[in-house]
Amino acid sequence: MLQSFKMALRSIRGNKMRSFLTMLGIIIGVASVIILVSVVNAYMSTVVDSFASMGVNRMSVRVTNIETRSVSDEEMYEFYEEHSDLFAQMTPQVTVSTVIKHGNDNLSTTSVGGYSEEYLDMMGYELAAGRNIQYSDIVSRQKVCVVGYFVANELYGGVEEALNQTLKIGGYAFKIVGVVECQDEDELEEGGTDDFVWMPYSVATKMSRNADITNYIFATNSTDDTEECKALLEEFLMDIFKDEDLFNVTANSEMLDSLNEQIAMMSAMLGGIAGISLLVAGVGVMNIMLVSVTERTREIGIRKSLGAKKKVIMQQFVIEAAVTSSMGGVIGIVVGSIATRLVGTLMGITANPTFGAILISFSVSVGIGLLFGYMPANRAAKLNPIDALRSE
Repeated sequence: MLQSFKMALRSIRGNKMRSFLTMLGIIIGVASVIILVSVVNAYMSTVVDSFASMGVNRMSVRVTNIETRSVSDEEMYEFYEEHSDLFAQMTPQVTVSTVIKHGNDNLSTTSVGGYSEEYLDMMGYELAAGRNIQYSDIVSRQKVCVVGYFVANELYGGVEEALNQTLKIGGYAFKIVGVVECQDEDELEEGGTDDFVWMPYSVATKMSRNADITNYIFATNSTDDTEECKALLEEFLMDIFKDEDLFNVTANSEMLDSLNEQIAMMSAMLGGIAGISLLVAGVGVMNIMLVSVTERTREIGIRKSLGAKKKVIMQQFVIEAAVTSSMGGVIGIVVGSIATRLVGTLMGITANPTFGAILISFSVSVGIGLLFGYMPANRAAKLNPIDALRSE
């Protein structure tokens, strides 16, 4: 075995260009698998992280109130208080489609919505200045609002400057009582995470000219309680509506699990596509090994005439093919690892080669060397010594 390995290395060194061209397909195949799988995983991880930042412990409830069956915000709050051991926060959600103005400046992309006083904690945000919406604001329908960092800077020139100022929302004058601290300095722009206005949901309901609130957000104390909380909500709403088509409960954690499954499927698919190049490389290994057998027919005849067994001849060529593929695989891992980081940098993400991609691609490259090296090795082992010695 050791002698066969030494002979394989000697043969590779003796035909450097041919050996490199043989390895090139393996190098490209292994590097492609590592780059594609690792970069896709890194990109999808950023998507998952941004999705997770929306709150994996939250669930959205949408109801369709009809004349005979409906649920009010008071009933939803009663349910929430009954199960306060499972739920951490709850808020109605009322979206207001409008433009916000200050003097001659206006913003049309700003997210405007009505929420309860618990929404700030639910989002995990902190105030940069002022106060949050209070329960008394909701009960008395005070026209007060909390704005995002971008709104304060864009319309007023700063956090302190915006506090206690007047903001026109849909033609109504609102007093800014609080400014939320900056969430993403790199994305401080229109439509970004800091471009929003919150008001008491009771005021938003009146502004939207809709007496019914149809959307609610719940946050559980623990993600382990998600299934139980969802089941309780569905049971509660089913008792009221008697029709599952009139309500929908969606847990963010379930959506995250589904996203992870899709990512795994996509990584496997892209890895498979890149793996095709490894099969092509295998054909190249087989062709080169066949050429090598042809060139060394006389050598094989001499070895067999001196007593070399069929098993030893086959072993020599199989090991040579495996060594060639292994060396190509190692170089491919180095190239793929470096290229993965470079591609990640160009894409603006942190991409590192994954252990799984490295292990699979290298194992396949070695396996391909053994598989495609077998036929030429078998051909060499079956050569008749006399015919082999006659070859020129």
